[in-house]
Amino acid sequence: MKTHRTTLRARLLAGALIAAASLAGGLAHAAEPATPAATRAVEKRPNFLVIVADDLGYSDLGAFGGEIETPNLDALAKAGVRLSGFHTAPTCSPTRSMLMTGSDNHQVGLGSMAEVLTPGQKGRPGYEGYLNERSVTVAELLRDSGYRTLMAGKWHLGLADDQSPTARGFERSYALLQGLQNHFGEDQTEAYKAAGAASTFREDGKVVTYPKGVYSADFYGDKMAQFIREGAGDSRPFFAYLTFTEPHWPLQAPPETIAKYKGRYDAGYEVLREQRLAKLKALGLVPKDVKPHPFIDTPAWSSLSPEQKKDQSRRMEIYAAMVDRMDQNIGKVVAALKASGQYDNTVIVFLSDNGAEGSRIDTVRGVADPAKIATLGIDNSFDNLGAGSSHVGYGPGWAQAATAPTRQVKGYTTEGGIHTPAIVEGPGVKGDGRIVDSLAHVSDVEATVLELAGVKRPETYRGRAVAPAIGRSWVAALASPDAVVRGPQDLVNWELFFRRAVRQGDWKAVYLPSAPGGAAYSREAVLPANWQLFNLKSDPAEALDLASSQPAKLKELVEAWNRYAEQNGVVLPPPQPATGAAAPAKAGAR
Repeated sequence: MKTHRTTLRARLLAGALIAAASLAGGLAHAAEPATPAATRAVEKRPNFLVIVADDLGYSDLGAFGGEIETPNLDALAKAGVRLSGFHTAPTCSPTRSMLMTGSDNHQVGLGSMAEVLTPGQKGRPGYEGYLNERSVTVAELLRDSGYRTLMAGKWHLGLADDQSPTARGFERSYALLQGLQNHFGEDQTEAYKAAGAASTFREDGKVVTYPKGVYSADFYGDKMAQFIREGAGDSRPFFAYLTFTEPHWPLQAPPETIAKYKGRYDAGYEVLREQRLAKLKALGLVPKDVKPHPFIDTPAWSSLSPEQKKDQSRRMEIYAAMVDRMDQNIGKVVAALKASGQYDNTVIVFLSDNGAEGSRIDTVRGVADPAKIATLGIDNSFDNLGAGSSHVGYGPGWAQAATAPTRQVKGYTTEGGIHTPAIVEGPGVKGDGRIVDSLAHVSDVEATVLELAGVKRPETYRGRAVAPAIGRSWVAALASPDAVVRGPQDLVNWELFFRRAVRQGDWKAVYLPSAPGGAAYSREAVLPANWQLFNLKSDPAEALDLASSQPAKLKELVEAWNRYAEQNGVVLPPPQPATGAAAPAKAGAR
């Protein structure tokens, strides 16, 4: 099949140009349904399957140096390209807002996550906690230009009727509205609802109850395969958005899949990090002389008791099973594409929404009342770990093994929080396992899809102004090894939880305020810090601060970030007493 897919490339790119010319005028406002002529023009356009993993570490997949069994994603990587320079936001909903809209998250409503908006952010433009009126989604634009639009999995971009996937362009959908769920549906009970910890689901816009006992990866994989089979006879191309909740905590997986990994992690997270780093070097995904950033806030494996090692190993076994099960279901969806004759014309994009989650989690997040927790039936005894009635994460040790050689984890603007794996395979992709190391960003997905589909992005949509796009199309870089996504002078900026970063070529400036009490996700009362400067070409681990030796470059980048913040309405915390020092790593760094 690969050969046939290759022959489609020139035809698809030519068809995209023809479609773009025919649709350019009609999409200026994109309020009217596609005309018959436009529909004819898009008949040759590709399908799209965009797959998002939740909190997946950079080296978890086999194609990115991992030992977890991921044959289906590895096959996509072998046939397509791996984007070794791909970046996201530090957490999930800001990333998803940029993937869906191609605009900066501070412009389209997810300047911060809805769950953790500070008093100073609430009510401010760009901090609505859902996709706001300045956003237009890729699903809306593709639907209006003649695509079927399908979604299954995590949404996390709004809870209300008019914020749902159905309201934002998806013809078919089954969506988790919040940021996480019990993977076996055990949070649909009255006890969870009373504790304010129940997840909410919508199917084609209507609130529904998730089926208890069905594993989430299996459910969303089956649902997307169903949507694809249903459209096999439809002449329209499709855009499918498959957003797994794996391997986001709570760590839960079917016991037979957990059993595959029994004993595999008994040597500990330090050994795992070294093994993965060696494989990353062998694959050409990191420099051969790179040194990993020291572990932060993580005890040495040798200092743990036998009981602690046993518990930690089991948590990693469950995590691996979650990634494995997700991969199995990606294989199921690819099989449905092939069986229905739609695979050859489908561009597949896979990515993780942020770095690995390093928080210590041992109970239901957001429920502080012990009396309420007691009603939920949580059982984190060793023999029950991984079941639907357990609720744990895997902590900073395993997370930093997955983000090595980079610094920190999810929630940070350091590379460990925003540098994630990505794969693209399909017509228009000159692949064969090629690595594209150009700086790429999650906002680029929209630009790439629209270019391949021949759809012009409008400045207004249904009578309202929309936020500008910040993404760059990957089409040229996917088709030619000589093309790049961004040049050495192009800027990319980040801000979340008052943590900041700006990237230009190999240079990156980072600002990490500390939070009283060492909170993982800093809130209103953060303490000032100094900007740090790193050269990622020579120091991808962000271990050598060059701020004092390169003051002119740091000043240039900080000024660029300040302009970005002003242009995008970034809300900063109230002034706090200066500490006079850069925010240090948390105690225990080694």
